[in-house]
Amino acid sequence: MQSLATSVGAVTSGVGVVTSGLRAGISGLMSLAAQGASDPSSNGGVFSVNFNQDFSSLGVGTKVGYKLFSLNTVDKVEQICDNVNEDTCIVERLFSSSLVAIVSLSSPRKLKVCHFKKSSEICNYSYPNTILAVKLNRARLVVCLEESLYIHNIRDMKVLHTIRDTPPNPTGLCALSISNDNCYLAYPGSNTIGQVQIFDAQNLQAKTMIPAHDSPLAAIAFNASGTKIATASEKGTVIRVFNITDGARLHELRRGMKRCATIFSLAFSPDSLFLISSSNTETVHIFKLEEVKDTQRVVVEEQQGLMGWMSKAVTASASYLPAPVTDMLSQGRAFATITLPFQGVRNVCAITTIQKQPRVVVASTDGYLYIYNLNVVEGGDCTLLKQHRLDGSGESCTPSSESSAIPGPYPGAAKKTEPVNTTGSSYAGVVRGPSAGVMTDSDKMNEMAAACESPPKSVLKFDDEKEFPPV
Repeated sequence: MQSLATSVGAVTSGVGVVTSGLRAGISGLMSLAAQGASDPSSNGGVFSVNFNQDFSSLGVGTKVGYKLFSLNTVDKVEQICDNVNEDTCIVERLFSSSLVAIVSLSSPRKLKVCHFKKSSEICNYSYPNTILAVKLNRARLVVCLEESLYIHNIRDMKVLHTIRDTPPNPTGLCALSISNDNCYLAYPGSNTIGQVQIFDAQNLQAKTMIPAHDSPLAAIAFNASGTKIATASEKGTVIRVFNITDGARLHELRRGMKRCATIFSLAFSPDSLFLISSSNTETVHIFKLEEVKDTQRVVVEEQQGLMGWMSKAVTASASYLPAPVTDMLSQGRAFATITLPFQGVRNVCAITTIQKQPRVVVASTDGYLYIYNLNVVEGGDCTLLKQHRLDGSGESCTPSSESSAIPGPYPGAAKKTEPVNTTGSSYAGVVRGPSAGVMTDSDKMNEMAAACESPPKSVLKFDDEKEFPPV
């Protein structure tokens, strides 16, 4: 009887352990869902905000669908699409074309590629696990899962290559160059240190591994030409810029001295002369990426008198100082800064040209878009020009300083082995508009091919040329 009681006790204990583990798993999924779907009352149900590749428009994923806004003027942000269909946690627009890639929170393993002007679905694919990020350029579409990446030919959506068994990447951190000549993909090469793996997405082969930081990566971004990459670690105090060709460090930029931060966004200006960074703090940093010319070094060496002596003394003493001190003395400081009216809210930032003037745009998941001036000569504090609500009203008001939940990974479902094309015949678009159109397979492929041209062909049938400026 005693042995039987012992056996029953062991079985009961085992069942308790399994039940406890199951509860923990469910609790974890609920926690991830809570991160992705923050309180609708605090941010209007915004799950994500993201600029397109050339920063000419903004995509907003919400609890009821997605919205697209054009960024052509400071005073008015025109809403060009309001798709009310299903909760959307990822929305990526291909430049200024009518093609968008979307992922729903309710179906986190399914990717849909749609034509928002025609309210039609071109294709959709299901993947083995939760989709954490989607990146587009005119040649490739990349889908990032936690431990794998799928590279599609964007013209016909065929899977060209799968990068398997990548280091765990629960945030879906990756970047895809928008350049046709340097079509590179970057993703973390380690989950313990800040290594960046550069992959040639055009020729489908690994290019180089860049040891960028001692801590794991938090943000990465290519410049427009695909020749440089900016990186930040989880510590968030130093941002580095590397040459893609040989992995050489070009710039080391100091974001802060003592205050660590979670870097949310990195972005080069279109001309690669500036780099902008935003975080969970209220400060946005803008760095000027000035190249040190050999002629400048010669001038320093040839300086006479007291200043020349001091320059040589500082240069000579640098070799005797500890490496961390030397590095800190050589790090660049912010050229300009922005003080946001909030902190702790997930956001994205960019430097773009609006009405022929350089502007800084910051979009946050509390449902606001901020537009600032940027003095490219003097730098300093940037002035807020306009604040827009992302509900299409264009009203200006002071956002709440309360921190909303930060979007993160989304709960997935049972694993499969390969992405499955489950394309339907149509896609239910804007509920308030006409019914969704039905496209033939030939029409769908024509739309995909036309959107990948630079500039896009007229097959996209834009209704308003001002709404879709030439790329």
